[in-house]
Amino acid sequence: MANARITVHTAAAIDRIAPEVHGHFSEHLGRCIYEGIWTSDSADEGGFREDVVSLLSDLEIPVLRWPGGCFADDYHWEDGVGPREERPRRRNLFWAQGPEELPEESNAFGTDEFLQLCERIGTEPYLAANVGSGDPQEAADWVEYCNYDGDTELADRRRENGHEEPYGVKYWGLGNENWGCGGRMSPEQYAREYRRFATYVGTMDNLMLDHELELIACGFENHEWNRRFMEEVRDNKWGVEFPLDHLTLHHYYGRTMTVSEADEEQYDEFLAEALEMEYHIERIAAAIDAVATTRDIGVIIDEWGAWHYEANADNGLEQPGTVLDALSAAAVLDIFNDHSDVLTMTNIAQTVNVLQCLVETDENDAWARPTYRVFDLYAPHKGNEAVQTSIETPTRGLDGEDEEDLPFVQASASTRDGAVYVTLTNLDCREAHSVDISVEGLVPDAANVEGSVLFADHEPDAEVNADNADEFGARPLDVDVDGTLSVDLEPATVAAITIEE
Repeated sequence: MANARITVHTAAAIDRIAPEVHGHFSEHLGRCIYEGIWTSDSADEGGFREDVVSLLSDLEIPVLRWPGGCFADDYHWEDGVGPREERPRRRNLFWAQGPEELPEESNAFGTDEFLQLCERIGTEPYLAANVGSGDPQEAADWVEYCNYDGDTELADRRRENGHEEPYGVKYWGLGNENWGCGGRMSPEQYAREYRRFATYVGTMDNLMLDHELELIACGFENHEWNRRFMEEVRDNKWGVEFPLDHLTLHHYYGRTMTVSEADEEQYDEFLAEALEMEYHIERIAAAIDAVATTRDIGVIIDEWGAWHYEANADNGLEQPGTVLDALSAAAVLDIFNDHSDVLTMTNIAQTVNVLQCLVETDENDAWARPTYRVFDLYAPHKGNEAVQTSIETPTRGLDGEDEEDLPFVQASASTRDGAVYVTLTNLDCREAHSVDISVEGLVPDAANVEGSVLFADHEPDAEVNADNADEFGARPLDVDVDGTLSVDLEPATVAAITIEE
């Protein structure tokens, strides 16, 4: 008898799952750019690591955010264009990086290199402009350099630097964590700065560009801060009432634990903290709706993921890639699917070598981490119509918490062209659970059903390395079809089921 049940309500559509919800983030931090993406013994003629480019291309990531992060609000883009030997060496005010682990920036990897990387791996770029220490002209000039096709000094400079056609960058973040490392601003102060930047950047697509820009404002996990920001942005007699297309927040979890040293109770607490993502999405969406009654503004989570105790500035924010972290990513991606009506993008932190990265490297090799496998398993959801699910699942009370429980089974579902795609996760790291799945409007016995499962033979604290990375790939999952669909999920596993009539 099943101890968990999932009902997929195929007629109860939520909204289209924006492919950008599977986005990623890369910052000039630790070994993310230098020795991660750029230059090594395995570099190609352009300076990119061939092995990393191959892994990222295979994943078909939809959008990549750069250059930060905190780094963005002390970065001046003109330092990183033109002949590489003439680029100035600058401070990295926030992070040590590269193989030397110095708080310095060589600017060997700049705008053109990043945008060429995006072209190589087939992804949309998302650039974060410097609001904390920059000015609106610098931001507008960056847009012109990247996107203008006319006869100006900046457009000509891009051509001289090797890219004749405009890059067509549409996603522009105006600032990063301006409540913190981006200037320690109050919401009212940032709103006034944001309006000033948006006036110059946002005006460009009215006359100079043949495509519209999407402007992204920086929000906060303090949702009163978001409400005050939105109210101050609105309180202006001239110009666009709400000059933003998206509002962001950042959500990290697991900072007080090291996976290899944690016990099962701490696993539960970590996963419950990851599930708090739903609360933050609902609160920031509510803050937007409460103020912007005349404007459709999307929610972006442009930094998220596991950040553990051992990841600190001294080691470039590196931490092992574990099954437990991948399990949390699956649960969060299910939450994203369920909120596809408000979410327009997310960006896990970070792409290579840093925090909950998808790809790890050493001097000779690059390999996929368990979180990479989860993104690959969830890829069929991209662009589908998310539909509602009802979940009946056993729970476990958290240690010392009378009112909070960890649900063992998490799931989401989407449809396309008559096919149904269901992802489900056993968040119980101690016991297996059997799950019955009912799909409304579909007779399973007459359907073609296929299943895959991740991590069935691995412990939650299992770590990936160059030698064992292939062992973390998906394997076939037995799905019993008899009126309903039934599966048995081993502890700490992630599964996907495709049902086609």
